[in-house]
Amino acid sequence: MSCCLPGLDLAKLASKLRDGARLMVGQGDYDAYVAHMRATHLGSPIMTREEFFLERQASRFGEGGRRALRCC
Repeated sequence: MSCCLPGLDLAKLASKLRDGARLMVGQGDYDAYVAHMRATHLGSPIMTREEFFLERQASRFGEGGRRALRCC
């Protein structure tokens, strides 16, 4: 079955929805992080995907004395 909306790119839509969901739960885009680090922080170490996930999780839930970014 084909989609009836011309110009609709389902893969792009799915990617945008996934990225939006990650941002809602405090998980940034690792690929965007790596691109940013390479473009603006030359010579700085780049976290692995697992380190990035753990850092974002710690930031989200206020671990290590950080202020949590929560609504309640």
